[in-house]
Amino acid sequence: MVKGIFRHVFLMAGAIVMLAPFAIMISLSLKSPGEIFSPHFTLWPQQWAAWENYHAAFTKVPLARFLLNGFIVTFFIFLGQAVTALPMAYALAKLRWRGRETTFALVLLALLIPPQVPAIPLYIAMWKLDLLNSYAGIILPSTISVFGIFLMRQFFRTVPDDLIAAARMDGLSELAIVWRIMLPTAAPAIAAFACLSFIWNWNEFFWPFLAVQDEHLMTPPLGIAFFSNAEAGTAYGPLMAAACVVTAPLAIAFLLAQRAFIAGVTMTGVK
Repeated sequence: MVKGIFRHVFLMAGAIVMLAPFAIMISLSLKSPGEIFSPHFTLWPQQWAAWENYHAAFTKVPLARFLLNGFIVTFFIFLGQAVTALPMAYALAKLRWRGRETTFALVLLALLIPPQVPAIPLYIAMWKLDLLNSYAGIILPSTISVFGIFLMRQFFRTVPDDLIAAARMDGLSELAIVWRIMLPTAAPAIAAFACLSFIWNWNEFFWPFLAVQDEHLMTPPLGIAFFSNAEAGTAYGPLMAAACVVTAPLAIAFLLAQRAFIAGVTMTGVK
């Protein structure tokens, strides 16, 4: 009984700590500048300025364009990651070939490399290919996900070998097995990876900041940076309103895919 109460209190305290920044962000997005800088903080606004803040968020910079760019970039990055991760993971999980274990060790090693490490050679490669300042320049460096390969490989290991043997007896090639057998079977794992990929690439700031200069190509994190003005100061009301708008798709996506995400992560054995 005491342990159960302590566990719930601990979890509630953790939830409050995690949700407090979001609650403050929403609160500031509804307040006027005078109330934001008031020495007395209240979570509930005394003067509502929601229309002004959200209107400024969409008119001061092209926030709608930034959101569209975010959806385009995240969708095509995930598409590229899925197309490359599924056959690679299948080869690592179900095919026997010389160097398989060494290759998998290299995949695990790649998980330890921060994305900033290969930034310079990637930038030079994109420059040589004349792909900087384009959607392709943002998307291509992220189309291979070592975490996606690892996640799919862990799931494919749970698929019975008899199912694959039966597919081979029916005359299916290895690629046909990947797309016609393994892909439908791996739907929960793909849903979990899609959720993680969407969150990671939607919030990505470092590489788009290097690859893009034109405003109409910028992703949501880059767009929010436009609210900082060195001369006039930072408009915190519109800034928090823009942050709320940018964060909303992430929250909605996770809530819609919550069951599939939990099932996918559980079935792959990733705790």
